[in-house]
Amino acid sequence: MILNCIAVDDEPLALGLVCSFIEQTPFLRLAGSFSSGVTALTMIHEQEIDLIFLDIQMPDLTGIQLARILDRQPGSNGPRVIFTTAFNNFALEGYKVDALDYLLKPFNYEEFLIAANKGRAYAELVKTGQQSVVSPEQEEEYIFLKVEYHLVRVAIKDILYIEGLKDYVKVYLENTDKAILTLTSLKVLEQKLSAKIFMRVHRSYIVSLEKVSSVTKNSLNIGTLSITVGDQYKDAFNTYLSRWM
Repeated sequence: MILNCIAVDDEPLALGLVCSFIEQTPFLRLAGSFSSGVTALTMIHEQEIDLIFLDIQMPDLTGIQLARILDRQPGSNGPRVIFTTAFNNFALEGYKVDALDYLLKPFNYEEFLIAANKGRAYAELVKTGQQSVVSPEQEEEYIFLKVEYHLVRVAIKDILYIEGLKDYVKVYLENTDKAILTLTSLKVLEQKLSAKIFMRVHRSYIVSLEKVSSVTKNSLNIGTLSITVGDQYKDAFNTYLSRWM
């Protein structure tokens, strides 16, 4: 299955990078690239586009606004959106417009491919008529973490929070006192995990929103652990906090 894609970004270098990633991915076809959401919208109406790699902060029409317009279109099989942005405080907005994924700049090809595979998984579900029953994120019930010379399967539902430690991260799980230590970065794991379930709240922490037991203005609690929300993550956290009010 080949997916028709467009890239939308007002930064030429970022746009060129996404286009090059699309062109080197066998199951993606670059149908067009745009520096404006307004001009991209014209092509979306004229051609059948499966996937949009969409920057958020753009003049005239932001990526969030464009995604909202597409979300209001009749029919459920329109193009799906993968956001590409340098700012991490739009994750919840991406959730509201049902974005498939959220790539935080600068991202590499491996991270891009993980997101693109979500687009392919969704397209395959649409083809078989199952998109209303299960989504790509629901399919991902576990992730694999490299631990020494092994790949360890970890159930998404068991993850409490993740702590960054320079070149390693610790993944803390329910019903065990032991954490899994794996050679990766918080940024890589953030790209792999669904923004509907997980949130980066500190440069050293990602938390499972489903495991949050209480919140305050500047922190959240998972069981007896209190995690302070970093300044650069407060906008997204405050949006989440408003759901508790």
